[in-house]
Amino acid sequence: DQDHVHVLFRATPHTEMAKFLNAYKSSSSRMVKKQFPEIKQYLWKSAFWTQSYCLISTGGAPLEVVKRYIESQGRK
Repeated sequence: DQDHVHVLFRATPHTEMAKFLNAYKSSSSRMVKKQFPEIKQYLWKSAFWTQSYCLISTGGAPLEVVKRYIESQGRK
């Protein structure tokens, strides 16, 4: 999967997911641009991430099952 990223994390029911994800995208964008300034020439309007995201709950699945699923993405 070359056009998206999988991130596995634990959150409490009180976590404001939209705020968390936007903060994650914002800080990681700054870090990547700082470490790899040449990437800016490939970005559209200097945006590293799109505004969209997909958030899926694991529904209590065992952590190892979820990790295997993520690691298998892009291999097919």
